[in-house]
Amino acid sequence: MAKKKSVEKRLYPFTPDYAIAPGATLAETLAAKGMSQTELAARTGLTEKTISQIINGVAPISFDSALKLEAALGVPARLWNNLERNFQEANAQIAQAERLESDLDWLKSIPVRDLVKRGFVESTRDKVHTLRNVLHFFGVTDVAAWERVWVEPSVAFRRSKAREFKLGLVAAWIRMGELIAGQMICEPYDADKFRKSLVEIRKLTVKSPSDWQQEIVERCADAGVAMTLVPAIPGAGVSGVTKWLSKEKALVQLSLLYKNDGSFWFTFFHEAAHVLLHGKKDVFLHGDAQSDDGREAGADQFARNLLIPRDRAWELPTLRTEKQIREFAQSIGIAPGIVVGRMHHDGIVRPSAFNELKRKIKYADD
Repeated sequence: MAKKKSVEKRLYPFTPDYAIAPGATLAETLAAKGMSQTELAARTGLTEKTISQIINGVAPISFDSALKLEAALGVPARLWNNLERNFQEANAQIAQAERLESDLDWLKSIPVRDLVKRGFVESTRDKVHTLRNVLHFFGVTDVAAWERVWVEPSVAFRRSKAREFKLGLVAAWIRMGELIAGQMICEPYDADKFRKSLVEIRKLTVKSPSDWQQEIVERCADAGVAMTLVPAIPGAGVSGVTKWLSKEKALVQLSLLYKNDGSFWFTFFHEAAHVLLHGKKDVFLHGDAQSDDGREAGADQFARNLLIPRDRAWELPTLRTEKQIREFAQSIGIAPGIVVGRMHHDGIVRPSAFNELKRKIKYADD
């Protein structure tokens, strides 16, 4: 899927740090009509205390009170109701801004500039507005809610023996995929159909990337899997993720972190294995570090065997030349770059050998 592009906007929103109570308008109306609070109380049946509290912003104007004010003053009830709603909303925004002030440091862990550049978050120089915009991007009300959604369930992110993932970067990358996938139309998930589609998708590896990017998305969608390509966020170090958006829709998201067909196809089939073989509650992240989760090893094995059948893998150490690698790849119907990637991973050849057989992959609209 193409990258999300947008022209960056420079916004300078004005949000006052005060709210004007509808009682101020009521006081002006009484003054204009030469009516006292005592007379208004008599005309409406409201107590003088209630009238005074409304004017001083202590008591709200209820729907019932708005109707009474309309009858006594000739000012439509909808105006009083709108004034009260706006007052309460302004108060809520002021209170929220005060709470958000204490969470501004959290923004340092989020790739805000990247999100703005890609059009997922609107740009503003006001830090509180930026924080609010980023929270809206994540679909949460505050940082505490973000932590409940992203930190507490993130055990699957943290099984790396080599290093910890930078959760803010990873969460932002995954969230972009969630939003893109949420707009994708997919059939209800069908495991048998998805398994069969993988056999057909494997045949696409020999095609040019520009020829298969849309087809792989369509084949996955037909089986209930939203497959997205979301450009990597620098420093996130992730190449793929699998998670379930609902019981009927899975997300397989790839970043093209290494931008070659050998890495891409292995990562895709690795993530596809998680969809087929593992539960719908966990989030599986594929990065540049080793994991001690047995399910990751199982997904690796699934991808290895699907790309290069086990009964042909014994031939890999016998491949000595570029011609032999090409002929072997052709005989099993996959791209030579996949064979080279496997040989690198297994230590059959040095990492610099035969890299010319790997094809570069870029996004379709690059």
